Amino acid sequence: MNCLNCGHLNDGGKFCVKCGHKLQEEAAVSQTAAASEYQSQSQPQTAYVPQQPNQRVRQAKKVSKSFFSYFTEGIKNPTATAHAAGESQFVNALITVILYALSIPIMLYVGWKLLLIQFVRSMFKLPIISEELAPSDMEDFNTGTDLIKATDINSIIHFNFTDFVFKQGIFIFIGLAVIIGATYVAAKFGKVDVSFKEFFSRFGTFMIIPTALLLIGLVLAFLHVEYFSYFMNFGLLSIFLVVPFTIASFKQNGTNGLDRIYSTLIVYVVITIVLTFIANGLGEEAKTIITRMGNSSELNDLF
Repeated sequence: MNCLNCGHLNDGGKFCVKCGHKLQEEAAVSQTAAASEYQSQSQPQTAYVPQQPNQRVRQAKKVSKSFFSYFTEGIKNPTATAHAAGESQFVNALITVILYALSIPIMLYVGWKLLLIQFVRSMFKLPIISEELAPSDMEDFNTGTDLIKATDINSIIHFNFTDFVFKQGIFIFIGLAVIIGATYVAAKFGKVDVSFKEFFSRFGTFMIIPTALLLIGLVLAFLHVEYFSYFMNFGLLSIFLVVPFTIASFKQNGTNGLDRIYSTLIVYVVITIVLTFIANGLGEEAKTIITRMGNSSELNDLF
């Protein structure tokens, strides 16, 4: 055993015969160091494996990227995109229909105060009313409208976002489903051989521009720009163009089917009925809001 102090080779014993240094401590230290080195060499090094993103997150990113590309292409080339839309675009078309259905109640929730002001202002402009108004009355009205815009009336009358948006959104979505179903049946009577998923995909693709109009109106409503109502009206009325565009985009198999003009007119009747039900539902919500406004002591204190 070599002495670590002087390097002398000893046959054994506890102390070095040359310098007297204790040999057992050196041996223990040397054995421990050797064991550590052996363990470090024998044990495999665990490589760092970066954590993989959640499968749902990756799927959501993939779907959102696909939808954004589909939506922008549908705005730039609506006809070509619709004609190329097959069953593979069913999910993107479904997202478009859902956006269309939800953007309307969200827009109304955000901008209903501006709509109320526009309505009253239009009433003030009627000849039968404007002739009897003094200039001071109009000034008082303008002051009142500025006060309404600056007041968070939703918190005063407890206008619940979830109850209004999701209830009306589901109602509008069901109405759209009825319209799409009626259009599909009319196309079938017109001897159009197409699956429902492919038909839905093309219908939803033609709805990209109406949905884009509604989304622009939604942004304007958040910015409190009164012109948002024009985009909302254009988006709603555009559904009357989507129906004939979708029916005309498919080729008829034979000439014995229902004429496309009659098919379109039948669907227009269905659309009118659906929009009437939607308007009645929104009208009931408007009555509820007005009733809450009239019963709100906090709101009466503002005036």
